[in-house]
Amino acid sequence: AVVNISARGVRQVQDPFWQLFGRGPQTQQVGSVGSGVIVRSEGVVVTNAHVIQGMQQIRVTLNDRREFAATVVLADERSDIAVLQLEGVDEALPTLDIDDREEQQVGDLVLAIGNPFGVGQTVTNGIISALNRTETGISDSGSFIQTDAAINPGNSGGALVDMDGDLIGINTAIFSRSGSSSGVGFATPASMVRRVVD
Repeated sequence: AVVNISARGVRQVQDPFWQLFGRGPQTQQVGSVGSGVIVRSEGVVVTNAHVIQGMQQIRVTLNDRREFAATVVLADERSDIAVLQLEGVDEALPTLDIDDREEQQVGDLVLAIGNPFGVGQTVTNGIISALNRTETGISDSGSFIQTDAAINPGNSGGALVDMDGDLIGINTAIFSRSGSSSGVGFATPASMVRRVVD
């Protein structure tokens, strides 16, 4: 139920050098790689809004290599959650149950599942380091689950699951000076995910 997301788009860029000669903005291809979670069997996928922001073409790849085009149903920048609908789904897809009871405790074992650096499906393990983190600089819309499970670029939108295999959060951000995992990762709690999906 954890999927890889690749997105492509076009943005306008202004080169100051060419601007001196009266040339207008140029178009530039941009891309993004991330992860997502199927939460409804008809092809509803949850990811981070920053994974698909400003992108026009979104492709979702399942673990069995099937690919689907996706459309954005909702992109909530405040919570950094986006909901996608896969196109052309003709059978029930595997899903992860959203566990929004918030019964987790600091020290609980968790797994982070996603597509770090675009290398493919990867699972890392760790613990819940803290709950209800609000002073993260990520968003002012709620609190986050802090984990030491390795989260790297490309993991955004992937699943943070408990030992029952339930979705307890969507991996959202890392604190790092190098740009890679330093053991301080943050996930949007399942209660927020449930509200946005509903």
